[in-house]
Amino acid sequence: MKDLTWFEDMESRIPHGEVRTRFAPSPTGYMHVGNLRTALYTYLIARHNGGKFILRIEDTDQGRLVEGAVDVIYKTMAECHLEHDEGPDVGGPVAPYIQTERRPFYKEYAELLMSRGHAYRCFCEKTESEEDSGQFDRADDPCRSLSQAESDARAAAGEPYVIRQRIPHEGTTTFHDEIFGDITVENTTLDDQVLIKRDGLPTYNFANVVDDHLMGITHVVRGSEYLSSAPKYNLLYEGFGWEIPKYVHCSPVMRDAHNKMSKRHGDPSYEDLIAQGFLTDAVLNYVALLGWSPRGEQEIFSLDELKAVFEMSGISKSPAIFDIEKLRYFNSEYIRAMTPEAFAKVAEPWIRKAVKNEAYDAAAIAALLQQRTEVLTDIPEKLDFFDELPDYGTELFVHKKSKSDEQSSREVLAQIIPAFEALPAWDDESILGAMVKMAEDQGVKNAKIMWPVRIAAAGKAVTPGGAVEICRILGREETLRRLRIGLEKLS
Repeated sequence: MKDLTWFEDMESRIPHGEVRTRFAPSPTGYMHVGNLRTALYTYLIARHNGGKFILRIEDTDQGRLVEGAVDVIYKTMAECHLEHDEGPDVGGPVAPYIQTERRPFYKEYAELLMSRGHAYRCFCEKTESEEDSGQFDRADDPCRSLSQAESDARAAAGEPYVIRQRIPHEGTTTFHDEIFGDITVENTTLDDQVLIKRDGLPTYNFANVVDDHLMGITHVVRGSEYLSSAPKYNLLYEGFGWEIPKYVHCSPVMRDAHNKMSKRHGDPSYEDLIAQGFLTDAVLNYVALLGWSPRGEQEIFSLDELKAVFEMSGISKSPAIFDIEKLRYFNSEYIRAMTPEAFAKVAEPWIRKAVKNEAYDAAAIAALLQQRTEVLTDIPEKLDFFDELPDYGTELFVHKKSKSDEQSSREVLAQIIPAFEALPAWDDESILGAMVKMAEDQGVKNAKIMWPVRIAAAGKAVTPGGAVEICRILGREETLRRLRIGLEKLS
């Protein structure tokens, strides 16, 4: 163990006097919805209180690391505008922010804990799973009662060991959670968990306590599955003589009333939701409400609005059920609220999945879609008629509401084709004017003219936009070609 000046130097680096939260993901793949919610709540607590938001990568479980997963974390947080003040990529006063790069710290602090009687070396041969979980019978572990001299001698001789936390055999441990209140457990129910594994790396349960303290973390946000570990964390803090942070344990996000969301069962990650056509802002807004209730009736919040109103007291003890249909509703509200320019930008890649012909203006097509789209993946199937006229039957020309049938539709097309050919300009006003004039001349409603024109132009009964917009986007030449095909079908 290093001399006390080393520990004093470490302590002197700890920031004080501000709210400091951390998001500490393990780089094990995708960012699931529960992880994103933890990141969001952690970020909002910091921002609401004018504090700092820290990103820390917890990569000590080397067996579960996935190549590229750190990039997924950075990418997701950047897309969600969850900017961190400190982290591996931006640095900060308590660097490094990757746990494996902090490896020397943990052994020193574990030995400091041993010197104070709150930890001990265990030389017993355990399976790896036993080492990681700490599950074993303390009463039968002879290493717990080894003298310090004997323990030091065996370690000096090169005998492999783990370092375990020494949990008191008697009494109780009480901890306070901001959501669940005070919780008291019997110490006999707690196991002597492993702090340092044989390979010298810390377990999650030890590393996060040391790092949270050395980084000055004031609020620890995590899933309620860690409630059972909180007493052991408290005993570590007490063993070191450190101030205990505020705990904020959040209940799980569920697929249904009985099952947690799980990638194994096909539940979507953040990346999946984006690929399914959901907007980042809508996902964030919905995720914020999975277990948190604002005051009042408002449901739609920008990130800035969430920063202003987010209170920990609004976090629920009850699990939240992820409802994809509710998310679709949120997404549709966000799409409708976008500027036409912003919607055209996000819609264009999806438009081009169906409309390969660059002559057709993507922005003009987007204008037809904005009020008719819930998720962006809805877009391609609505546009399959642009590149190629579908093969359709003449029964589509029959429409009771517009009083159209095959005979009247044939007459409309026969007359509108030369009217369109004679137009001096090809724009909405001109196209509409030609059809309105024909309706007036025949003493019929506009719909009786527009219905067969739209059917012939699109070959579909349901389209985004009406006859005017579709004809204008197709252009005069292609529109006339399609109207002639329609007339031929009806002849």
